[in-house]
Amino acid sequence: MNQTLQTTRDDHLIAGFAALAITIHIAESALPSPLPGIKPGLANVVTLMVLCRYGWQMAAWVALLRVLVGSILIGTFLSPTFFLSAAGALASVGVLGLLFAFSRGFPRWAVSPLGFGVAAALAHMSGQFWLAYVVFVPHSGLLALYPLLMTLAAVLGVVSGLLTRTVLGRLKKPLPSTP
Repeated sequence: MNQTLQTTRDDHLIAGFAALAITIHIAESALPSPLPGIKPGLANVVTLMVLCRYGWQMAAWVALLRVLVGSILIGTFLSPTFFLSAAGALASVGVLGLLFAFSRGFPRWAVSPLGFGVAAALAHMSGQFWLAYVVFVPHSGLLALYPLLMTLAAVLGVVSGLLTRTVLGRLKKPLPSTP
């Protein structure tokens, strides 16, 4: 018996955006880092763009598929790195979901790509940090790093938000005609 799986336009969009985010995620994993596990979070630009254009549900799929498939391709699936990445992504997706759902009550800057970028980065770092502290390194010395890590997350969140705003702005412009 030959059955075909019915897919929707949204399924195709999620697959395409997830593939782009996974590619960026893999490329970022090859970058040197000043602190272990700290990355610029450029793959999150894809998630933020999907959030702003298509909504939270599609953005959540893209973010979670990026972590799952990216970790399988990099070879970190079910390692501490995977769990830290998953904790960050779940925290980020959760905060973005709340911010997106209640956006009518927030100031305009908070629900822009910039606000989403900062909120996502802070949530991501918090999710990773608290999992690391509770499960992997339950030492009070780690707490001294928290303010530094959150500051770095805020800066990188601003960068992600600005990049997302730029990409979204360029998507609204018509493509130049070719001669």
